[in-house]
Amino acid sequence: METAENTTNELIVKIEEKYVKMSKGQRRLADYVRGNYDKAVFLTAAKLGETVGVSESTVVRFAIQLGYKGYPGFQKALEELVRNKLNSIQRMEVTYGRISQSEILGTVLQSDIEKIKQTLSVIDHKAFDLAIDTILSAKRIYVVGIRSCAPLASFFGFYLNLICENVTVVDTNSSSEIFEQLIRISEEDVIIGISFPRYSMRTLKALEFASNRKAKVITLTDSIHSPMNLYSSCNLIARSDMASIVDSLVAPLSVINALVVALCMKKQNEVVTTLETLEKIWGEYQVYSGDELNPVSGDFTVKDSNISSSFADGKKGRKDE
Repeated sequence: METAENTTNELIVKIEEKYVKMSKGQRRLADYVRGNYDKAVFLTAAKLGETVGVSESTVVRFAIQLGYKGYPGFQKALEELVRNKLNSIQRMEVTYGRISQSEILGTVLQSDIEKIKQTLSVIDHKAFDLAIDTILSAKRIYVVGIRSCAPLASFFGFYLNLICENVTVVDTNSSSEIFEQLIRISEEDVIIGISFPRYSMRTLKALEFASNRKAKVITLTDSIHSPMNLYSSCNLIARSDMASIVDSLVAPLSVINALVVALCMKKQNEVVTTLETLEKIWGEYQVYSGDELNPVSGDFTVKDSNISSSFADGKKGRKDE
């Protein structure tokens, strides 16, 4: 049975535990992987063997001895190690080594497509339904996402506010401010935490704080082994990947879109009523410019109780003239 990769350093721990019993060729592989994991992650079994100077079959036996079903399982564990260990500079160096300038657009877009497909194949539909029910039954809803995940939290919070009452997107400028905003969170509430490697400690602390106060916790993260899931009873998994210093958050955004649509379907009448009210407000206060749909005419009129100004062909006038 393949052993689960449940910690960031598990692969390295496995190598150290098995090292004494390894053959000479396997030790060479182990030494290379420990010192060059950022390069090994992108090599096939044959290429890794060629790089180290052993056969492809030795590479496969090496993976099996570590407890994986084969090289694909070993490579997946290596990917998890790399994703959590690489800093921004190393990510950039890895990207330069695997993508040429002429292939950037196609490679990045294709990678995003693959991440959505992978997310669709691994996401727990029962957890998705539980997340919907939990959000709908909550008295207050808090959404937290820090750094690159902040736009996801803001986007989700914007639409949640159209659907539900008492929605707070937690301002994450400092740890103390986070706790101040969560001070009244209780077992009747839910907090939705969004984080991907490299995981934010502030997000984790916010979830721990909420969990300690018996609030329900929903997480949107990249793996069942993510530290985000330590405090969560409802885990939504969306694949993300690194491209240079940029984390691909396309799949997580798609999951958020699905949550918004599902919530709207559950509360159709309320959402329609809200949108009808907002349409009147937007029209009354000219929130959206008519220029987006209609070309600007030659006349522009501003009216109030005292002034009626017409700007057409350079003319301007007052009511009392």
